Amino acid sequence: MTTPDDGKKAYEEFAKGIWRDNPVFVAVLGMCPMLAVTNTAMNALAMAGATLFVLVGSSVLVSLLRKFIPKQVRITTYIIIIATFVTVADLVLMALTPAVHKELGAFIALIVVNCLILGRQEAFASRNTVRLAFADAMGMSLGFGFALFCLGAAREVLGFGSLFEVPLFGPNFEPWVVMILPPGGFLMLGMILLIFNALGQRQRRLREQAASGEEAAT
Repeated sequence: MTTPDDGKKAYEEFAKGIWRDNPVFVAVLGMCPMLAVTNTAMNALAMAGATLFVLVGSSVLVSLLRKFIPKQVRITTYIIIIATFVTVADLVLMALTPAVHKELGAFIALIVVNCLILGRQEAFASRNTVRLAFADAMGMSLGFGFALFCLGAAREVLGFGSLFEVPLFGPNFEPWVVMILPPGGFLMLGMILLIFNALGQRQRRLREQAASGEEAAT
């Protein structure tokens, strides 16, 4: 039987991964796929969808089996569970979107060693209920997908002059070729992190000012 407090806690676990504890912009996890496959928005969304499927599926299964997994082999068990979901995601992408699957290449298989996914199994799913594990996995997945899309969309707009292969500018637009190359990924990520950190600092200052105002009023 669930209570309002359970629902509130599940919502908090879901929301924290999207902004406050965003796996890319705050925890700086999953940098390999973040930089490697985000030269277009479509590739970014495909990787985000695969990661969501793997993280949510493995978190729910680990939470269900947490009382039956011996501590001595827990990491090995988590990797096997994650690898199973990665294989399913890889085969589904290959069957439904072979062009995107070819673009992503080996990075789909490398989801197995994504520190974000294994870290959530060890730090959260193995210690909490299915409800909370699902909420945490959804929040972290959507936060990761949000970061992937931001980087992929920005690089595609500047590097190709399009978004989802739809031209945005006229024929006189000169693409920024560097943006579709690896250095462009680092440059764009640095700019997005700068903006994200600036917004975070602004929010903290506003909270501190509000708190000091309340103290002065009392």
